[in-house]
Amino acid sequence: MLSYTMKMVIFPLGCLLVMLSSYFLVLTPHLALMICAGVLFLASLYKEKQYPMLRNIHWIFLGIFHYFSELNWCIMLYYLLIMSMIQDKQRVTQTLPISMLIVFEYTVIRLSYVTIDTYHLLVSVFDMLSAIVIIFLYHTLINSEAEKRRLREKNHFLTLHDPLTGLLNYEGYMNVLKETVDEQRSFLLIILNIQNFNGFDKEVEDNWSHVIKTTGESVSKQFADAYGVSRYAGDRYAVVLPEIQNIEERMASLLSGDLRGLQVNYSISLYPGMSETLQHFITVAEDRLYQQQRSKWLKNGEEVFRSERLRAVGELAAGMAHEIRNPLTAIRGFLQLSRGQAFNIAPWYEVIMGEITRVTELTAEFLQFSKPHANHMKSERVEQCLERVMSLTESDAASRGHQITLKMTGEPVVVHMDRDKIVQVLINLIRNAFEAMEGPGEVYIDLLHDGEIALISITDTGSGIPENSLATIFNPFYTTKEEGTGLGLALCQKIAQDHHGKITVHSEMGIGSTFTLHLPTNKNAELLPVK
Repeated sequence: MLSYTMKMVIFPLGCLLVMLSSYFLVLTPHLALMICAGVLFLASLYKEKQYPMLRNIHWIFLGIFHYFSELNWCIMLYYLLIMSMIQDKQRVTQTLPISMLIVFEYTVIRLSYVTIDTYHLLVSVFDMLSAIVIIFLYHTLINSEAEKRRLREKNHFLTLHDPLTGLLNYEGYMNVLKETVDEQRSFLLIILNIQNFNGFDKEVEDNWSHVIKTTGESVSKQFADAYGVSRYAGDRYAVVLPEIQNIEERMASLLSGDLRGLQVNYSISLYPGMSETLQHFITVAEDRLYQQQRSKWLKNGEEVFRSERLRAVGELAAGMAHEIRNPLTAIRGFLQLSRGQAFNIAPWYEVIMGEITRVTELTAEFLQFSKPHANHMKSERVEQCLERVMSLTESDAASRGHQITLKMTGEPVVVHMDRDKIVQVLINLIRNAFEAMEGPGEVYIDLLHDGEIALISITDTGSGIPENSLATIFNPFYTTKEEGTGLGLALCQKIAQDHHGKITVHSEMGIGSTFTLHLPTNKNAELLPVK
């Protein structure tokens, strides 16, 4: 079909040629046929949209007009007709045969009214070559403009759309909102946020992209009547809908259907019911979504905490049952032996009492580990605490042949703590250091002040702790001692955590280990007088 631009060129040019021919020639049947052919040619151009079959006979009317007018000027009409016929075709191989046939028609008709000699034959060859050049140039121009148009359309699409899903991006989403507001239409805004994708590896790009695309397709399918569907901010989708009544039912259908298995939060907001300005409306809608996410996060956090607590209780109960079962089994065995000796337990009395003492100590440590942290919290000088620890451990160090050294910072360090609990932790760590050194060794206690954290480190010169054991030494019931319960370090770590601190360890085999107690300082606390 001829383009509007082609018609604007061919139609006036054809009219001009008809009028010029009529003006210079005397009206004869020959002229009448020429005028009739010219009118039919112009009419076929004008009516081709209404009667598509006329597209196939333009060249016939043009040929008749050319034959009777005997005007070489008709070459322009032939060229324009060629361009109009090939404008929708991209390949030269498709257009060149048609174009050459039209030029051949012009050449045959032209040779019918001129003298056939070398000059006119060369002119005909030149016309054929000119047609080929024009066709190639026109194709180059058409393809160039088509490529520019495609690039403009692609750039425009990418400006407003997400390349992965084909949905609107944030800019396109905002444009839809503004257009809807400008048209003074009320609408619903649904914002969906995908918090997690269960059942696929987000590190695998293809898998992640597939889920993102299918999620977008599901949202678009469910809300086919939307003004616009957008994917922005990674895993977030927005749907702008006309105000409808069954929106909650459609959301429930979407979540229980295509989006089943995904953790989805969403908010539904009505404009202009919630706000008069678009910017404030968007802020309120996003805030409602955030509040829903926050509530779900808190709920999930509580579930995780409850699960971890139950798991810890289970592990403690299993460990406790295992530790108590061993001494009870021994006591039972000795009692059964005593039955054969008239229940005389004298030979095994010391062993039985030792096992009973072991159970008693284990139960005491377990109760101390499981009960809530102490409430005797107040601001104390760490220096006082360390001096008390030194007085309680110096005699033990001397009896074992060890040397203990205390080094404290010059400025006072104040911590909000239960002093007896912290003393218990430090004494436990120091005794572990004594037991880690087979021969006479040295234990260093250092107090450092790092910003708002007090660091109390206890370093020994023992054999060290294997690297594969460092991650488990604070687990309940983990021990390398033959008579240990395995609750000592776990209890120390719990007390440190009750004080909003922690215990870390660094060890090198053959050199020694360093346990460091981290405690937050209390800068604003009133310093207690040194006793």
